Formats: sequence, C-alpha cells, structure tokens
Amino acid sequence: MLEAPLPFPGATQYDRRAGLGYAMALVGAVLFAVNGTVSKIALTGTELTAVDYTQLRTTGAFLGLALGLVVVARHKLRISRRDLPFLAFYGVFSFALVQWLYFVAIERLPIGIALLIQFSGVVLVALWARLVWHAEVRPRVWAALALTLVGLALVSEFWLGWTLDTLGVVACVGAAIALASYLLAGERAVESREPLGVLCFALFFASLLWTVVNPWWTFPIGDLAEQTSFQGNLEHLSAPVWSFALWTIVLGTIAPFGLSIAALRHLEATRVGITMTLEPVVATLVAWAWLDETLATPQLIGGVVVLTGILLAQTAR
Repeated sequence: MLEAPLPFPGATQYDRRAGLGYAMALVGAVLFAVNGTVSKIALTGTELTAVDYTQLRTTGAFLGLALGLVVVARHKLRISRRDLPFLAFYGVFSFALVQWLYFVAIERLPIGIALLIQFSGVVLVALWARLVWHAEVRPRVWAALALTLVGLALVSEFWLGWTLDTLGVVACVGAAIALASYLLAGERAVESREPLGVLCFALFFASLLWTVVNPWWTFPIGDLAEQTSFQGNLEHLSAPVWSFALWTIVLGTIAPFGLSIAALRHLEATRVGITMTLEPVVATLVAWAWLDETLATPQLIGGVVVLTGILLAQTAR
C-alpha cells in the first residue's frame, strides 16, 4: 500500500488531531459543492464564458492567497528554482484545465452528473499507481473500476439512447483526467514543499496561461457590474455578477483548497480524499434545493454506485 506523503517539509508523522482534519476536509467539500451552483448561475445568467470565469477565479485566488501569505507566512512562498518547471506543469496542465473543463461541463449538464463523472478520476489515480508506478495497490481497485463504469452507465441512462450533452460529457471526461493529474502531481508536490506555496505558484502559472489565452484587455469587465438572478427557487433575488465571482474566489477556491491542504497536517491523504467525496453528494442536494436540478431514480442509484467505486479506489491505495 502506498504511504501517504508527508504533509509538509520536515514532518515525521501526523499529529493526533484527526477530528480537526476531518472537520477541515468536510467544510472544504461543502464549500466546493456550493460553489458549483454559484458558478453555474454566473455562467448561465451572464455573457461570461467558461474561460472568462476560470481566468477570474484563478487570478483572483492567486492574488488573494499571495497577498495573505506575504503578510502572515512569507516563508511558505520560498520555492527552489528547480521546482518551477514542475509547478508550471502542475498549474497549467492540472490546475487550470480541471477548473475550466468543470465550468464547461456544468454549463451543459446537471451539477451532480458532472461531478460524478469528474470524480471518477480518483479511480484513474489508483490505476496509474498500480500500472505505471508499479506500486502495491490492493486488488479491490478492479472492483472499483467495474463499479464506477457500471455507475456511470446508469447515470447516462444509456438504454434511453444518448440523452446527455455530448460536449458536456467530453468536458467531464477531460476533467476526470485532469483531476487525476492534479491529484498525482499534488501528492508528489507536497512531499517536500510547503502545500500553500505549491497552491499559490500553481494558481500563478494557471493565471499566466489564461492571460495568454484571454488577454485582460479583452476581458468583459463591464459584465461584472450587471445584475443577475439567483435562478431556480431564488429567482426573485438578484445580485451583481461580481458578488458571485467574489464568492467563487474566496469561498469557492482559496478557503476550500486551503482547508483541504491544511487537513493533510492531521490526516493521511487517503482519508482526506475519502472525506472530500462528500462534494458530489452535497452539490447534488444544493443544485436540487436551489436550481430544481433533479436526477432520475436510475441516475441516483448510479451515483451511489460511482461513489462506492471511488471510495474503494481510495482505500485500494
């Protein structure tokens, strides 16, 4: 079985405050889940594209986190120059893509379905560890793969023909691969580097990518001042678009990423990952209560099967 990476340089063992670690991971999962609905409203209720919103999220989170670290923990920003190519890869090919593809997906699919497909990337992590790294992984990984595939088949309701948005599904599959890359590279990154420093530099390189793809002088700044409805059961309420973006930056990015990384000081990475699988469940409930997004009974059953496969994949490592 793979040993969980040490949570920060110089650490020798996890402390005994497991309850605090679980609380951090749970709050992080809930914040990520709520952000799915907030982001969907900002994307579907305005002219902002998935690239625009991803750029706003990554750049805003980078600036906020960097400022905070400069003020209270400047030492966490000390990164060796030889680490920069790896962090550039991590920020561009993992961090930036997983967010952008997720936003593309939730524009076209129910949030619960998008997250279930994306989280199947956890199974890819276990398969990669076994087949590529030749690490000792429990045989249950094959059961995890089978359950995930069966669950996704139920979620797609394949017997009714192809009913899901094709581009949305393609984006979800890409997000699952990007998530696997994000987790694999992230586990290696925090073995010998400060987690918050890794996050800050990843956000920096992701921001650079989107600045090249979508230069700031072309960004529709004026759209942020427009009012947009909360939609669904809160349609009678409205707020400026910038308030949704601010939520995504602070409570949808900096806070949950920071909490999930901080949880690694008290829990092994596997336990944090298992706890974070609460996100698709909460996201589905929030989208149902707020946006009236519902899943058919077979899709709900498929969701349970997928989550079971994900949990097995986590414990297989």
